[in-house]
Amino acid sequence: MDTSQNIESKTREEILETKLTLQKLQFNRLLEITQAINNNIPIADLFNLYKGMLTWEMRIEKFALFTRHEDLWVCVTSAGIEDKELAINIEDYFPLYQRRQTITEPEHDLLKNFSVVIPVYHKDYAIAYTFLGSDVLDDPDQHAYDPVSLISAITNIIAVAIENKRLFKRQLGQERMKREIELAVQVQNMLIPGELPNNENYEFSGIYQPHEGVGGDYYDFFEVGSGVVAFCIADISGKGIAAALLMSNFQANLQTLVHRKYLSVKKFANRLNSLVLRTTKGDKFITFFLARYHVRKKRLRYLCAGHNPPFMYSQGKVHRLDKGCTILGIFPQLPEIEFGEIFLEDDALFLLYTDGLTDLQNDEDEYFDDKKVEEFIIENNELNSSDFNEKLMKEVNEFKGERSFPDDISVLTGRLFVNGKGSN
Repeated sequence: MDTSQNIESKTREEILETKLTLQKLQFNRLLEITQAINNNIPIADLFNLYKGMLTWEMRIEKFALFTRHEDLWVCVTSAGIEDKELAINIEDYFPLYQRRQTITEPEHDLLKNFSVVIPVYHKDYAIAYTFLGSDVLDDPDQHAYDPVSLISAITNIIAVAIENKRLFKRQLGQERMKREIELAVQVQNMLIPGELPNNENYEFSGIYQPHEGVGGDYYDFFEVGSGVVAFCIADISGKGIAAALLMSNFQANLQTLVHRKYLSVKKFANRLNSLVLRTTKGDKFITFFLARYHVRKKRLRYLCAGHNPPFMYSQGKVHRLDKGCTILGIFPQLPEIEFGEIFLEDDALFLLYTDGLTDLQNDEDEYFDDKKVEEFIIENNELNSSDFNEKLMKEVNEFKGERSFPDDISVLTGRLFVNGKGSN
């Protein structure tokens, strides 16, 4: 074998050896990243590992990796690019990059830095884009392998790992939200009485239908003592868990104040208003109605604080209980307070409700308004409270058709029997 053949054979061996070394390097890089992911290292450390591989080991002078953050694309790691350039929004270009391809945007302030883009897709959903700019990418003598293919493989592994972390975090968030909702439902169940009284002096029945599983409506019935009972309904602005928790605080304060026998209506309203304002900081407000009934004296006193005035049906007539004050939780001091007082001469039917009932619309955009509620009362006033509510909800569901409930709906229906049930 002559000298030239020996040199050629040696050269082939060196090339093979170099390729094997580089393939081993590629394998080690991929293995290092995979092990890091399996060890669940923080995402920030994963980005630093990615950056180190590209800049130190593969001598990539410029790169930028973009991943999704909620509904936005964010540059999570980069090298060789100024911050003011990275601040330029290039999301409009992303749909153009469906595969690995060359970039030719010499006039663009950011894209002019790059020559190659590597998109990463999960099915039809883009999860990452890596932009590369380096002389070594175009110099075949620098590598005995395709560096872009290796970077593409590494980027895919990291992007999928980030997406999995994001989905896992979302799943944890959903599970946490589910637990919070379950807790809020428990709180709500403690707010809404499971059983309401039904005896010779009075009977009550309630409807509670939250818009989002839990809500900000509340009704209740209290035996205050000495032949005095009270019943109420309230609605806090807003929906969901926050509204339910705020309402639970309101109920606790109300329970304390309503049992204070010698507290005047004015002091009662102002103290309750101050407690609501302290809790909500003025960001929320509560509408509220409370009635106290003295069984022996047949006297009903009530306060309507910005709530939908309840209906009272007695002796063939419908009345609205509208005396009171403004909503609670807005003003440090309620500007004006009055209360209503009625001495019952005959049995009376009461319908307390939140505005989710009268805000309900049908397919013709008609409302289940106060007039319809009044007509329903006149037509069904002979029913007991439970049957009354059952028929009311049946009519409400027929009225709304396919439309959903726009808000929480609460109804408290009660009857007061001035001479005992069945005396008439």
